Amino acid sequence: MASPKSSRQSVPSEASSSPGPAINIAVVAGTCSSPAEVRVLPSEQVLVQLQVSTRLESGTVSVPVAVLDPPAWVEALDSGDDVIVVGRVRRRFFRAAGATASRVEVEAAYVARPGDRRRGRAARRRVEAALEPLEG
Repeated sequence: MASPKSSRQSVPSEASSSPGPAINIAVVAGTCSSPAEVRVLPSEQVLVQLQVSTRLESGTVSVPVAVLDPPAWVEALDSGDDVIVVGRVRRRFFRAAGATASRVEVEAAYVARPGDRRRGRAARRRVEAALEPLEG
């Protein structure tokens, strides 16, 4: 027996009717709250997971960061090391203990130390380039 069709009509939301460009960019500056966790994936890519804590007026926020195939110095990051991360927010799904789980994290495109002016300028250029479509 076929199920009856729903009588609901879809109503476009404000977000879907907006003509502006979609932008997904995250910039996090903070301190590693634990040592870098390095894993080699079945694809042989190296994945480094960081927990970056940043202070806000309302308290401290810990942000999970994933870095694929990072430079060696990122793999050696330890608790207390300061970093700047530029990337995008991503929700990743995976199987854990026989169930599907998810995690929201920043997928890093770029990681730098705050004192490294050359990398800091490169990070700023990446952010500015990503925001250019909004100026249009």
